[in-house]
Amino acid sequence: MLRIAQGRVYDPANGIDGEVRDVCLDGGRVVEELPSHAPRIDARGMVVMPGGVDIHSHIAGPAVNAARKLSPEEHRADVLDRTATTRSGTGGTVPSSFTTGYRYALLGYTTVVEAATPPLAARHTLAELRDTPIVDAAFLVLMGNNLSLFELIRDGGPVTEAVAWLLDAAGGYGVKLVNPGGVEMWKHGNRNVTSLDDQVEGLGVTPRRVLEAVATSVDELGLPHPVHVHCNNLGVAGNWRTTLDTLDALEGRRAHLAHVQFHAYGGTPGKRPRSSAPELVEHLAAHPEHSADVGQVMFGPATTMTVDAPVSALLREVTGGKWVNADLEAETGCGIVPFTYRERNYVHALQWAIGLELFLLSRDPWRVVLSTDHPNGGSFLSYPRLIRLLMDREFRNEQIGRVNKKAIRRTVLGDDLEREYTLGEIAIITRAGPARLLGLADKGHLGVGADADVTIYSEHEDREQMFATPRFVIKGGRVIVEEGELREAPAGDLLRVAVDHDEAIERTLAPLFEEHYSVQLANYPVREPWLLEPARRVPAGGGR
Repeated sequence: MLRIAQGRVYDPANGIDGEVRDVCLDGGRVVEELPSHAPRIDARGMVVMPGGVDIHSHIAGPAVNAARKLSPEEHRADVLDRTATTRSGTGGTVPSSFTTGYRYALLGYTTVVEAATPPLAARHTLAELRDTPIVDAAFLVLMGNNLSLFELIRDGGPVTEAVAWLLDAAGGYGVKLVNPGGVEMWKHGNRNVTSLDDQVEGLGVTPRRVLEAVATSVDELGLPHPVHVHCNNLGVAGNWRTTLDTLDALEGRRAHLAHVQFHAYGGTPGKRPRSSAPELVEHLAAHPEHSADVGQVMFGPATTMTVDAPVSALLREVTGGKWVNADLEAETGCGIVPFTYRERNYVHALQWAIGLELFLLSRDPWRVVLSTDHPNGGSFLSYPRLIRLLMDREFRNEQIGRVNKKAIRRTVLGDDLEREYTLGEIAIITRAGPARLLGLADKGHLGVGADADVTIYSEHEDREQMFATPRFVIKGGRVIVEEGELREAPAGDLLRVAVDHDEAIERTLAPLFEEHYSVQLANYPVREPWLLEPARRVPAGGGR
């Protein structure tokens, strides 16, 4: 039992915006009331919010592990020693699994979604998520370049059953499409998708057909999270038109756009881009079935890590530095490039500015939520600085004055936008909004029955300092961070979707596996109990 007494509570999901009140916790849940003798934290003068929810991050799996190996110099410079509470680990832009859990918790985050795992690599991702302490974690299953799925889409086969089977086989939470059809096109020698109606060579499908078929299946299954889409032509000047075409193709179907900043570029391919953020904000405002996370670029070191292999190949040409690129049989590609964003660089400054435009122009914080696409746009450790940029107009304008002037002139940031996010809006974009978009009814709020995940901040004029050092973090009703120090490091929960499929789908998939895979169908699903159980199964709703 624990009473958080007389804090200033921000719980947007329940309409509470700075009300001074108690929050009562018992049995890992928020409860209505506690006995007067219950232990308490005196939160007078402090800000109380639900635990943070990161809707899109890259923290586990073979690509993440390869990224760690690619930059050993980062790890030598940021070593976490073993203590009575913590295991040893390393940091940098791609921390080790232990460090990832500790540092998310120290920022006040208690739930994180790994945003891209090929089903063939699910065991690796699950093993690392099991090794990541404190945070509850889920992962999204890649299906945008799966050859077996392509054949079912082309031939009018049971796509919905196959999607359900892949989710269950991998132990995943939701469905991710990355450059749908485009990675397979690249393997055949084509750099970019020029149209959603381009044919994938030899497979008889187009990006449009993949988008429509998989999004329809996600809706038919009633999955808690919409199809999560990384659009075609990431990073290419003029790609905002591809993004709008994608949204038009998905009209009437639920869809969440990943790191939309990287897909908001105007201009002409091969030339300097400009911002088209206002056009995308306008579309999102008019389509309540669609949402996005921003993928904000933050100046400094990053690691670009993506299953959009053509993007990594292009970045390798730009940087001339270290690079890893790999093909994962029949399912996707993968590319990793260490990277540094520089404020004087035109393109980097434009990317930074477009992300801020998306935040500041959007009037519905429930549907345009916070991310840096960690570690692609920057580390999750940069979230406090990003929050300050959104909340502090004077600080934001100081930073705008430091970056490439030509880039700023291609955006609306030079107009001295007046908007400053409130604490309630920050609670939405970092907690209540992501939880709602993920369909996690127990997360992101402090109503009775919610998970007892709470973050308590000392009020501070410097919002970066405030959000970088929570006073207390409570996970499942246990105080794990006290006065900015980690006190406990319990295991977090694995979050999985509970979705049924017709067992007969395996007879349809078996010959496709014989044709495309080196692994047999019987060995493909994850069955190891230590990886899958215990797990919190989030039910699909509104199914067939």
